[in-house]
Amino acid sequence: MRYRTLGRTGLQVSEIGYGAWGIGGTQWLGGDDRESLAALRRAIELGLNFIDTALAYGDGHSERLVGEAVREAAQTVYVATKVPPKNRLWPARPGIGLSQVFPYRYILEATEQSLRNLGLDHIDLQQLHVWNPEWIGEEDWRRAFEELKRSGKVRFVGVSINDHQPDSALELIETGLIDTVQVIYNIFDQSPERRLFPLCRERNIGVLARVPFDEGSLTGRITAESRFDPGDFRSFYFRGDRKRQVEERVAALRRDLAGAPAELPEVALRFCLSHPAVSTVIPGMRRVRHVEANLAASDRGPLEEGLLAVLKKHAWEKNFYS
Repeated sequence: MRYRTLGRTGLQVSEIGYGAWGIGGTQWLGGDDRESLAALRRAIELGLNFIDTALAYGDGHSERLVGEAVREAAQTVYVATKVPPKNRLWPARPGIGLSQVFPYRYILEATEQSLRNLGLDHIDLQQLHVWNPEWIGEEDWRRAFEELKRSGKVRFVGVSINDHQPDSALELIETGLIDTVQVIYNIFDQSPERRLFPLCRERNIGVLARVPFDEGSLTGRITAESRFDPGDFRSFYFRGDRKRQVEERVAALRRDLAGAPAELPEVALRFCLSHPAVSTVIPGMRRVRHVEANLAASDRGPLEEGLLAVLKKHAWEKNFYS
């Protein structure tokens, strides 16, 4: 496992982190707690030291599992979590004021609940789970972040940027009030490279690259015949003819990758790690075999320039979350 500096926080974090949405148990179906804990423990054993969870993942269930694994770990493991929007709307909607989404007292109370779920005395990175640039001048989020850091309950703060809207955080970064951003970045969505990543490098902002597999598309396992249970998030994400679209795009990608020295999931992770702005990439993992395969990508380093040039041609402007 290789490590990178998480921006100005100075934390040395594993370049493959653990995305813990799937272990929450409510939107990604088919897992169980014993399997999730085994995967978390194996990841830590292999050198992973950064886990990203959220209060909204299973109403705290993911946090409780993460906390159990972290508390028993022999080494330091950094934990990031998120304050859910009070109105429970993902992504943030234009025209809805901060008072309905992240009022000062609510941010503090949500953080206290996360600390109880985790069983820890502090959170290494607390994030707002959505962001709206209309809130840039509001005081509540600023005051809450300042209070949490001053109290020692939170070490560093950041935001999780709305789906496919990397530029919405540019002005926020310019304020100097956050330490990290979390953003969708993968072979299909390369948009953060244009403006967000250069600014993050300039301002020494840590970058958490999420959804490296495009919710499963870039594992190569989604086909037009794939089926998901009605309560599974993927039944929404891949609704309509989207599975067919994905299958066609991935087939074209695989043709261009013929002869590449890695399978598609590894290429997808190493694509993210090839950008110097990325501090850590956080694939969702629920099984030990996925942990072992994903963490091995770190040992193989960034992709060669020629292969990156091929992947650049596969950027795909879409929003399956809408």
